[in-house]
Amino acid sequence: MDYIAKAFSDGGVWMYSILAVSIIAIAIMIERFVTLYFRYNINAQAFMAQIQKLVLAGNIDRAIKLCNAAPSAALARVIKAGLTRANNGELEIQNAVEEATLDVVPLVEKRTNSLLSLANVATLLGLLGTIVGMIKAFQSLAQASPDERQQQLGKNIALAMNTTAFGLIVAIPCLLAHVLLAGVTKKIIEEIDLYSVKLENLLIARLRSGATGAAGDRDS
Repeated sequence: MDYIAKAFSDGGVWMYSILAVSIIAIAIMIERFVTLYFRYNINAQAFMAQIQKLVLAGNIDRAIKLCNAAPSAALARVIKAGLTRANNGELEIQNAVEEATLDVVPLVEKRTNSLLSLANVATLLGLLGTIVGMIKAFQSLAQASPDERQQQLGKNIALAMNTTAFGLIVAIPCLLAHVLLAGVTKKIIEEIDLYSVKLENLLIARLRSGATGAAGDRDS
């Protein structure tokens, strides 16, 4: 712990800048992991199997209630939008699903890519600290007295190396978190694209067969 505190102190003002970036990155990581893994995510295959079964049975109301049971799930929100227009014609079903998708997808993608930017900023701040430290190190060779030269050289090289290390310590977890979050983001969006089309086809086929239920034009 003393070594970490000394390394942070030797890094100077650049360490505080990188620390600020790390705090922002950690906040985004926590928020995105909670949101994507626990709020927006759902077992899409099992969920849609139940929806399909209810729609084929003509029980649109129960299908809507199933969506209401997972109100935060991205797929459930899109599917509910289509179900609430189940009896209103093909165009209205398609428009409702498309509008819900346009609302949900930006929320799913929100802030994930900022982790890449923060990783780059942390790396560049560490590099800038390294350059400043090396400049000061060479200046100390030219300006410091022989007695002070070694001390100043060691101090400035410590600044250079510590800022580089701390920048990478922040950047690498940001990149790893981005890989994980981008993966689950892609999965959720692909499920929305796939199952929204399947729902549209199911509801349109139902309309054409004349098997309309009691969903009406409700948002409940």
